[in-house]
Amino acid sequence: MRGRPPVDGHAITLHHRFPNETPELFQRMAADLVALKSDVLVSVGNVASPYARNATETIPVVFILVADPIGSKLVDSLARPSRNVTGLTNFVSEVVGRRLQLLKELVPELSRVGQLVNPNAAAARVNIELTREAAVRLGFAVQLFEARSVEELERAFDAVAAAGMQAVTVNPEGVAFQAREFIAKLALARRLALCAYSRETFEPGALMSYGTDHVAICRRAAVYVDRILKGAKPSDLPVEGPTKFEFLINLKTARAIGLEIPPIVLARADEVIE
Repeated sequence: MRGRPPVDGHAITLHHRFPNETPELFQRMAADLVALKSDVLVSVGNVASPYARNATETIPVVFILVADPIGSKLVDSLARPSRNVTGLTNFVSEVVGRRLQLLKELVPELSRVGQLVNPNAAAARVNIELTREAAVRLGFAVQLFEARSVEELERAFDAVAAAGMQAVTVNPEGVAFQAREFIAKLALARRLALCAYSRETFEPGALMSYGTDHVAICRRAAVYVDRILKGAKPSDLPVEGPTKFEFLINLKTARAIGLEIPPIVLARADEVIE
């Protein structure tokens, strides 16, 4: 538990729980936070958010970094959330196609891409479909490789390399985030162009990333919490989509896997790591 000094006569206390992608912990930790009689629950990601929703029908819940709030049954409508739940999504369908287009520009002769998938993740299906659609448009083949946990990742990357993939892309979900450093090492050791989906999954050593600015979304969540604490109802706060996107390139990784990036692509990046 972390405390914060009083502001304007009020004290704010943050109670933090971290299940670390351990399934049996999500329900228990959500119940713990409800038992503390919290004024607002903030849930992060596709896995945690349904547990927060199921833990209470009265305490307001603000979710963040959820790919499909309607498909996850967190809300009935983005414009008019129902009951006690609202929040911010980090997903728009156009991002997947744009990410793969940029990967194709970074690797001009790209023809075979491995898609690392956790089939247990809530948004796996939609990411698989959107990736396949984009691959058809861009003229390369995509092959699925499954990893349900960190322990399955090395086997999956061995399969990616054995299948002759030139690059690998990861879906936005818990295992990929949790193991972002390990994934970067596995890709680099096999000289695979790793395509990440956020700054956080890019920084450990991926070749590139294109996606939403997760820090901006998390900061925006504080605005939702503030409005609820001041009396707003979650059902009156529309689910908000991402507005800021980042294209990031790691030149050090490019050199390590023997890739020369076209200058015109480098010029379009929001940030290039030397």
